[in-house]
Amino acid sequence: MDIEKRVSELVEEKIADRPDLFVVSVKMLPNGKLVILVDGDKGIGIADCVAISRHVGFHLEEENVIETAYNLEVSSPGIDLPLTMPRQFVKNVGRTLALKMADGSKREGTLTGLTEDAIVIEETKKEKGEKAEQIESVIPMGQITETKVVISFK
Repeated sequence: MDIEKRVSELVEEKIADRPDLFVVSVKMLPNGKLVILVDGDKGIGIADCVAISRHVGFHLEEENVIETAYNLEVSSPGIDLPLTMPRQFVKNVGRTLALKMADGSKREGTLTGLTEDAIVIEETKKEKGEKAEQIESVIPMGQITETKVVISFK
């Protein structure tokens, strides 16, 4: 039995009545740690994580899915983790993103929107001796290897 697939099904079952919540990833690590990352369009609270943990833990025990000792961890993806799903991009419109491009370059700008297969950012372009200007760029998802939210403490 595919543990990660079964756990994903259990989480989906638990959040079925909560359209604002979504599964980001389920990973069974070699050290016996089962990590479930769940997010929400407006974030996710500790109570939701606890409820998901109890539901998944109960069913894993009932079904004896995992035969070895394991440690179950349910949380929201940390701000340091890259965005991987369209819903995570939607949630972060208005925030500054740092992008690693497939060609090795880096770009940074404010996420202003997204299409089915691209994101739209407003970035500052500055030519030598000229004033900086804000330009809107549409960047195809296929050209981006990693996207992270930039934390500003201004």
